[in-house]
Amino acid sequence: MITQPAQYLNQLNYQMTQLKGIKVSFEFFPPQTPAMEKILWASVERLKVLHPEFVSITYGANASERSRTHDLIRQVQQNTDIEAAPHLTCVDTSKEELRRIAKDYADIGIKRIVALRGDLPDSSDKPPMYAVDLVKLLKEVSDFDISVAAYPEVHPEAKSAQADLVNLKNKIDAGANRAITQFFFDVETYLRFRDRCAAVGIDVEIVPGILPISNYKQLARFAKMTNVHVPEWIADRFRGLDDDPGTREMVGASIAIDMVRSLSAEGVKDFHFYTLNRAAMTFAICHILGIRPEVAEE
Repeated sequence: MITQPAQYLNQLNYQMTQLKGIKVSFEFFPPQTPAMEKILWASVERLKVLHPEFVSITYGANASERSRTHDLIRQVQQNTDIEAAPHLTCVDTSKEELRRIAKDYADIGIKRIVALRGDLPDSSDKPPMYAVDLVKLLKEVSDFDISVAAYPEVHPEAKSAQADLVNLKNKIDAGANRAITQFFFDVETYLRFRDRCAAVGIDVEIVPGILPISNYKQLARFAKMTNVHVPEWIADRFRGLDDDPGTREMVGASIAIDMVRSLSAEGVKDFHFYTLNRAAMTFAICHILGIRPEVAEE
């Protein structure tokens, strides 16, 4: 029983007011099979009606995956009104090739790029270039709007949290326009990280990366690879749901919605969703948050 309905309604109205004006972007990855390609384009069609700020396309570790990224970017650019932002990495690619790719993107109207160092191959200890070098190179080619990566829980290879923060500031000083975080689940961790960024003079938007959870076991693998802490309460919410995908999606959506609401109350207005090429959960989350297709008035 609700004993204080007025207080409850006031709180709900306050939460909805805070959510007004939030903006979203979505991340996809290039499909590897015809079936996956069909799923991807169905997801793009479903989510484009939400008018995202942009959609990013990840960049693989080998030539075939990178070629698929370039092809997908062109298709999105040519066949939709969505602004596409390709990922670009500098591992295993020469500066001359990076300049060629960047110029090609500029020539077809690409204005945004997500600039990353990329994963090192097993045989390499140190890359010839880092993300800060890539940002500088891209700015030499064109005045791209550049996003870079940020790590609220510290990059797995960083010597220290402070060194990781200095690296982020260097990328911003080189010309990056915003940072998009690795996914996380502790809102306080993000807020502390944002405060630390501000303290060292990082004055761009630190966009939270939101990963809606539909498969806890898959999440646990992702988190282990990326140094992300998964709170025990999240594991508890998914306990016993291995054979119940419908309930898993409802639980995962509720976690993402609570995160966005909490962050929005702290002044965050931009959110980047890691869709894993699946639209249903992300669309439902956005709908509940008030991000919906435009409906013509009758």
